[in-house]
Amino acid sequence: MNCPFCGHLEDKVVDSRESKEGGAIRRRRECLKCERRFTTYERIDEVPYMVIKKDGRREKFDRQKVLQGLLKASEKRPIGMGKLSELVNQVEARVIDSPDREISTTEIGEILMGGLKELDKIAYVRFASVYRDFQDEQAFFNELKNLMRQKSH
Repeated sequence: MNCPFCGHLEDKVVDSRESKEGGAIRRRRECLKCERRFTTYERIDEVPYMVIKKDGRREKFDRQKVLQGLLKASEKRPIGMGKLSELVNQVEARVIDSPDREISTTEIGEILMGGLKELDKIAYVRFASVYRDFQDEQAFFNELKNLMRQKSH
């Protein structure tokens, strides 16, 4: 394990416990050189979960990739990392619960948009503009009108 601060290869484990979800082990480590502490998470490596792309290709589910998309959409918005992480957990739970260990990008997008719509309308519109791939400003405007209509009900 490389220290994220100084790059030293040796550390000691200070504390070890199961994460809240139970799917990972959280370890607090201390670098033996600079004595700074950092956290690592260990997950059990199983059969990979797969994502079915719009063109039919399949690739491994990448939790970090989903989180990066949310971070871009919510940049400079008042949404905490905990809330974004919960959204990613919802997506991950859906793929874990699926019998064939697969989820479509369409389903991922719908879950994330539903969550963002609840958290922050601006982040939702940003995400939807990329996810739905609006071809012109009229499609974008129609989505905004739908959002405004829903808000007034």
